[in-house]
Amino acid sequence: MNQICKVLIVDDEILVRQGIKYVLDWEHEGFQIVGEAANGREALNLLPALRPHIIITDIVMPVMDGEELTRLVKRDYPATEVIVLSSFSEFHYVRSTFQNGVADYILKPKLEAGALLQVLHTTRDRIPELSAAGTQAETAPQPLDALLGRMISGYRLQPESEEYVKQQFPHGSFALLGWETVLMAEDGNPNASPGTTLTTAITGELERSVPGLVQCAIPGTEPGAMLMLVNLQEACRPELLEAVHRLADTLAGQEPELRLTLSRMFGSLSELAAVRQESVQRLQQYRFFKPDQVLLVHGELPEREADLLPKFNLTHFTEQLKRQQLEEAFGDLRQYVEALSGQNDGDVFQFKSFLGNIVFNVTNQFSHLRELEEGKYSLFRAIDEAGSADQAVRILDDYLARIMELTSSAAAATGSNASMTKLLQYIEEHYAEPLTLTELARHFHFNPSYLSSLFTAYNQEGFKEHLNTIRTGKAAELLRAGEAPISEISSMVGYGDHSYFCKVFKKYTGLSPSGYRRQHYGQV
Repeated sequence: MNQICKVLIVDDEILVRQGIKYVLDWEHEGFQIVGEAANGREALNLLPALRPHIIITDIVMPVMDGEELTRLVKRDYPATEVIVLSSFSEFHYVRSTFQNGVADYILKPKLEAGALLQVLHTTRDRIPELSAAGTQAETAPQPLDALLGRMISGYRLQPESEEYVKQQFPHGSFALLGWETVLMAEDGNPNASPGTTLTTAITGELERSVPGLVQCAIPGTEPGAMLMLVNLQEACRPELLEAVHRLADTLAGQEPELRLTLSRMFGSLSELAAVRQESVQRLQQYRFFKPDQVLLVHGELPEREADLLPKFNLTHFTEQLKRQQLEEAFGDLRQYVEALSGQNDGDVFQFKSFLGNIVFNVTNQFSHLRELEEGKYSLFRAIDEAGSADQAVRILDDYLARIMELTSSAAAATGSNASMTKLLQYIEEHYAEPLTLTELARHFHFNPSYLSSLFTAYNQEGFKEHLNTIRTGKAAELLRAGEAPISEISSMVGYGDHSYFCKVFKKYTGLSPSGYRRQHYGQV
């Protein structure tokens, strides 16, 4: 009987990961998604426990990209095959990964079931311990956790598989227990794995506390999280609740970042997908706004608050921005966001959408600040990926502080721009005199080095180049008029050395003064 092929998905876009998970009937085709990660570092942390046969990875990701991940995987896990996801614009980058042993690549715009399945089967054939033939469901054994993973994702099982799952759970009550912890590595990056020691402690406590309890981990949850289906007798519900509360009390001191959630109880496996969608999702919503609460139990959440916040007055906020009343506008905004994030049962999507809309509107008001315009998409992404309301608010606060800093700099630059206007006007009026940067700085009471930097910052050319541009331009006017001798024109525009004047003039116009006069005489 053929061994099932284990697959790990690595992509920083959750929608891409979801798309890959649902584009195929994985188990039917002889594959099993054993986990997912948002970047190369998370993937490396999962490899020792998951031992996937195939990794499907994006190229461009934060923390660690796909190219670095591929190199490390082929160094430390040479038997693991890697399939790269890319867009057309990244194809030249993808080719460089082939020297590290990439099995194949898939263009994201072409990510469809047929193409993905073909690449998977081709890659599977490269793995010695797996057979390329007979990968259909009839020949590939279906582990219990894989079947539960299909059920919780909303798939219907074959009748024989469904009957097999039911036989594994003899009791009439079910619940979903989840836990997660984020451990910071020495380099500051999160280690997404909850750890086998923690898992053993939790499952061991449940077995000791709840008579006859049956439990099974469900694969395919978010990186850094575990989800367990628990099956128990109806009469043992109090014991389960006591055990979960005890775990929260005893493990919180040992694992400060530990967070536990317990769904509502349900009586049939047919409700598994609905409970995950409704109960677990509600717990995750609440966790987003209350990240410090160690244990969340569905039946113990507070009732939905009746008094909703009034709608934010975006029109008034925009008018304040236009009038440059930034402190007042941002102060009002911060108060509203603080109240919004304090709601116990808010909607995470709506909360993030509100922050993203604020960023969009503010950036439009300050479209002249290039840094804001160029950085807005990475800011949208950071807000979308925020794991808590506090984190999202900090992102917004940093953004608002940066606007205050940039607008202050712009105000100072306006004063500098006024000084530059006076400088340019002075040069225009005194170009025929023996001007130097030092003399100009002395006249305007500037430090010469500061004046040089200021001039370069506000002009595409330096002081000397700008002066030569004006002088050669005036000389060209005199040459086109044809009245003054060329030998006199050089001194008339500020050049004491006639030969140097000819050299500079040719550099700036491409013609010698005499050649320029012959070509352009009478055009003034």
